[in-house]
Amino acid sequence: MTTNENPIWRRVDDKGAAFTGLADRVFDVPEIAYTEVRSCAEHTAMLKAEGFRVRANAAGIPTAVVGEAGEGGPVIAILGEFDALPGLSQKAGLAQPMLIGDSGFGHGCGHNLLGSAAMLAATAIKDWIEAEGIKARVRYYGCPAEEGGAAKTYMVRQGLFDDVDIAITWHPASFNAVDDAHSLANIRIDFTFLGKAAHAAGAPELGRSALDSVELMNIGVNYLREHMPDDARVHYAYLDAGGVAPNVVQSRATVRQLVRARDLAGMADLVKRVRAIGDGAAMMSGTTVTSKVFSAVSNLVGNRPLEKAMQAQFDALGPVPFSEADVSFAKEIRATLTRDDIANMFGRLGMKPDYDLPLCNFVAPLNRRFTGAMGSTDVGDVSWAVPTVQARVATCAIGTPLHTWQQTAQGKTGFAHKGMIHAAKVMAATARTAILSQELRVEAAQAHAEYLADYPYICPIPDDVHPPVHLAAE
Repeated sequence: MTTNENPIWRRVDDKGAAFTGLADRVFDVPEIAYTEVRSCAEHTAMLKAEGFRVRANAAGIPTAVVGEAGEGGPVIAILGEFDALPGLSQKAGLAQPMLIGDSGFGHGCGHNLLGSAAMLAATAIKDWIEAEGIKARVRYYGCPAEEGGAAKTYMVRQGLFDDVDIAITWHPASFNAVDDAHSLANIRIDFTFLGKAAHAAGAPELGRSALDSVELMNIGVNYLREHMPDDARVHYAYLDAGGVAPNVVQSRATVRQLVRARDLAGMADLVKRVRAIGDGAAMMSGTTVTSKVFSAVSNLVGNRPLEKAMQAQFDALGPVPFSEADVSFAKEIRATLTRDDIANMFGRLGMKPDYDLPLCNFVAPLNRRFTGAMGSTDVGDVSWAVPTVQARVATCAIGTPLHTWQQTAQGKTGFAHKGMIHAAKVMAATARTAILSQELRVEAAQAHAEYLADYPYICPIPDDVHPPVHLAAE
C-alpha cells in the first residue's frame, strides 16, 4: 500500500471476488419489482455471512432487507438495489441480441452490480470500524423495486431513515462522476374507466366504451404536451384494453399514466391537469372514471458538502483501471451503438464527444454543465429525508443506454466487475471521511436543512397506498 492510498481501498479489494460472485448470482435470477425473492435471499445470506445484524421484511416489504454493524456514533446508510427489468433478457458477454431463459427479465440497468457494490462498501466500513474500535454504525439497505415500484419512498415513509446521518449510493454508468443530482419527480396513476357492454354491430348505440375513454384521455394528454414545461414528461401504458373481442363494446379499460416533472410542486400541478383530462374523457364517452396511485418518487436533492467530499475521494482513486481485454469487448458493444448514443453520454457531462473512446478513462469534474435528459429514481425520497450523495461509475462501454440489451450483455463482464469494485471504494472512502469528520456531517446537515426550509417534504404517495407486495405471490 502506497503512502497516499486510502486504507479502506485494501479492505474492498480483499473481499471483491466474493461480491462480484454475488453480483453474478443475482444477474442469473433476474426478478422484477417486489418479486425479488431469490435476489433478496442472496443479499440476506451475504449479510449474515459477513456478520451484520439483519432486519428482514423491512418496512413491511418481504424483499427489503437491512443489515447493520457497529455501535453508537454517526449512522451511515449505503443503499443497494437488485431488481431487474421486463423484456431485457440477454445472454451475458455477447455483443448481439440473444434471449436466455423464459422469463424475459434482465438486468438492463445494472442493479445486480449496484447492490453488490453497495454491500461490499458497507462490509469494508464494518471491518474498518471494528478493527479501529470506532464508534459508528453502518447500514446496508437492500432496496427492491426501484424500477417503477418506489420501495425507498415507502421505506422513507415508514421512518427507516429517521436516525441516519448520511446516505451514500451509486449507479452503473458508462462514465465516472459524482452524480449531478438531476432527476424528475414522478407518479404512476392507474385510471380505470367503466362503461356499458353492448353488441358492437347489433346495438352499438346502447354501449358506452371504456376503451374509447382511454383513447380520448391519451389524445387529451398528447395535446397537453405543448403546454407543459420542457423537462416534464407524461408516458402511458395500457393495463387493460377491455378484452380481445372487437365485436363487444368494452365496458372496462385501464391506462397507467406516468407523470414526471422537475420537482414535487411541478408534478402536483401537472397531475391536476392530467386528472382533469381523465374526467373530461369520461364525460365525452359517457363512462365513469376512478384512479389509484401505483407509485411515486421525488426529485433528487443535491448536497454540495457531500458531493465535494466524494469528488475528493474519486479524484484520489482515479478512473477504473480497465485492461486491453476489457477494451476489446467494449469496442464490440460500441459497434452496436449509434453516434447519438455516445453523444448523449458526453452531453450529460457537458463535454465534446469522443467517438473513438471505448471505455471511460477519466473522472469528470464536479463543476460541469449538465445538458442531458433526466430520469427518475426513488433515491430522490431518501435525499429529502437525509443528506445523500451518489456516484456514477463506468461499468459498460461509453454510450451504452440503460434499459437496453447492450447494458444487460455487459452485466457479468470483467470491466463490469472492476467498475463495481471501484464504486465500492468510492463509497467506502466517502463513508470513512464522513465518520471521521464531524465538520462534514454538520455542513451536510445544514445544507439539507436549508433546502427543506424552502421546500418542505411531502411524501408523494398517499397514506392509503401501500407497497404491492402481493406481486411476489402471483
